[in-house]
Amino acid sequence: MSPASTGASTAVGAAVSVRSADSRLTPGGPGYRRMSFALFLAGVATFALLYSTQALLPLISGEFGVAASEASWTVAAATGGLALFVLPMSALSERFGRRTVMTASLAVAVGVGLLVPFAPSIGALVVLRAVQGAALAGLPASATAYLAEEVRPKALVTAIGLFVAGNSVGGMSGRVITGWVAQEWGWRVAVGVIGVIAVVCAVAFRLLLPAPRHFTPGSLRPRVLLGTVRDHLSDPLLRRLYAIGALFMTVFGGVYTVIGYRLTEAPFSLPQGIVGSIFLVYLVGTVSASTAGRLVGRLGRRGALYLAGGTTAAGLLVSLAASLPLVLLGLVLVTAGFFAGHAVASSAVSRTATHGRAQASALYQSAYYIGSSAGSTVGAMAFHTSGWGGTVTVGLFAVLGVVTITVLGSRAARVANRREPVAAH
Repeated sequence: MSPASTGASTAVGAAVSVRSADSRLTPGGPGYRRMSFALFLAGVATFALLYSTQALLPLISGEFGVAASEASWTVAAATGGLALFVLPMSALSERFGRRTVMTASLAVAVGVGLLVPFAPSIGALVVLRAVQGAALAGLPASATAYLAEEVRPKALVTAIGLFVAGNSVGGMSGRVITGWVAQEWGWRVAVGVIGVIAVVCAVAFRLLLPAPRHFTPGSLRPRVLLGTVRDHLSDPLLRRLYAIGALFMTVFGGVYTVIGYRLTEAPFSLPQGIVGSIFLVYLVGTVSASTAGRLVGRLGRRGALYLAGGTTAAGLLVSLAASLPLVLLGLVLVTAGFFAGHAVASSAVSRTATHGRAQASALYQSAYYIGSSAGSTVGAMAFHTSGWGGTVTVGLFAVLGVVTITVLGSRAARVANRREPVAAH
């Protein structure tokens, strides 16, 4: 055999060896479907538990004799707990492994979920929900990192899409199921049903998820973590994106926390099952989020944010009408605008961060859920004092914040562009 042919054979053999050495999961390969279904179920369980009381707030208010502003803490405590613990959980997953943290998180969350129906007071219910939210922080903090390590790059977007689909299905179905169950048997049975569903999802998740093969443990060095966080928070663009995510979620959290009160009261007086079904509007958000990439391609990131903010504001104003079809149209517009804005801002975070992307994403999620907690609480307080118009006013101020931040970002970009030629010269 000639040296040339020997060299060629060696090169081919090396290429084959590299391909065979890449044991990461890929569509059609062994373990990929199990992994996808496992994380889909984890997403269903996470968001069904996280928002399990949101559609039930009027019933919770009625049983404990509390106002909307107090009952809303059963939502705000859960999202607030997640917001506070998502960054620490991301650090724990670096040391102890993604699957370990996700399994432990789900185990604690579903265990608490089985206790929630027996809460003797509104205070106990809020505490249980806070613990549940803190436990659930281990899922978003670990799932995307697991996928990035265990799935081949070409299949990563599809795999993450399935996890996000589980989030959407869980958030929507949890609210719809609780609405109809509560109409017949009360809110305690409804959240108990969600707890049982979450147990089934958690067990199936643990049995199906393949053991990680590409995880390398890191050290829990607070100095390194704090340095990365400081770098991200010192970046003006990332700060603006975090604020935009929080403000969009302030609108969304406020609207969907309070809408049940509005629709169960006159002039609508809808039964609890129908009110729960209102959350099917989430399907509109799934569509708008999937088209966000095309919006950015046509309008640019800032143009897409302006359109998302305008759509959200229009929905808030339309929802002021005393006509049920117009209220539903308003919810459609708010949902479409929110999901589009969230998709644009969250994807921009990943593109902007040059290092520590997991921490950059965790900071966005933290801001996002802080916005959810703030929106749930402030929106409910505004409803208690000023009715639906008060909740809409809170939402409009949040949208104004999004527009203002985007305008400031545009000005900063123009200033930077003017300086670049001078610096080059």
